[in-house]
Amino acid sequence: MSKFAKLKEVVASAETDVEKFYNAGNSAAGTRVRKALQEIKGLAQEIRTEITEKKNQGK
Repeated sequence: MSKFAKLKEVVASAETDVEKFYNAGNSAAGTRVRKALQEIKGLAQEIRTEITEKKNQGK
């Protein structure tokens, strides 16, 4: 559950940079968004693995 909370935190923190990139054309913000998305990808994979392990424990 803590990984999911971290995932939500990363998404929320990236929101301002997304707005800066798309609305103001700030290319540095775009770099930060890409970095955040890479972190989100990793966290999502960890959560998927954790869920699969937990699901398979019951079988």
